[in-house]
Amino acid sequence: MDMVKSNYAHIKEIKEYAINNKIPIMKPEGIDFLTTFIIKHQITNVLEIGTAIGYSAIMMTLCNPNLKVTTIERDEERYLEAVKNIKKMQLEDRITLIFNDALKTKLDDKYDLIFIDAAKSQNIKFFELFERNLIDGGFIITDNMYFHGLVHKNEKEIKSRNVRGIVRKIKDYIVFLKNNSNYNTAIYDVGDGIAVSEKKAKGGA
Repeated sequence: MDMVKSNYAHIKEIKEYAINNKIPIMKPEGIDFLTTFIIKHQITNVLEIGTAIGYSAIMMTLCNPNLKVTTIERDEERYLEAVKNIKKMQLEDRITLIFNDALKTKLDDKYDLIFIDAAKSQNIKFFELFERNLIDGGFIITDNMYFHGLVHKNEKEIKSRNVRGIVRKIKDYIVFLKNNSNYNTAIYDVGDGIAVSEKKAKGGA
């Protein structure tokens, strides 16, 4: 029980740090969806693109005692905060942190699930680079498909040129997912929009 209380306190601290430092972490509904998905599909090996401060990696690991996460982060300040948080939770043996630009990272391991939650404008590149690390029948889950609801807005209503560019890239990614015949993709109206792409088994429909 003390461990549960300690974990709860640490997670609360992580969430407060994220709010105070304007670091985006998954919405409660999104993390519930992700952890429930992991339990349902008995996922044991996850690759995460975009560690931030380690919140989602920690939550994924806590929902399944057999699960291991490899997670990549390029921002040094966030990476160091994630290292600290994972150490506090005593999860160093189950979460492997890589400090690098994901697009410059090559991995040989295979994963049941790849979770993309990094620079939205690079989603297609992340998908194409790491899908070779996904087992047949595995899943690629992408967060922030609605980008704070802006994906559903008329682009003319978005004043920031930079934000318009990101929204356009996310729309391109949605088209990319829907047209990718190697995967069955569904986008769920949960949190900030979550895409689940299931890799078809070879020879499967």
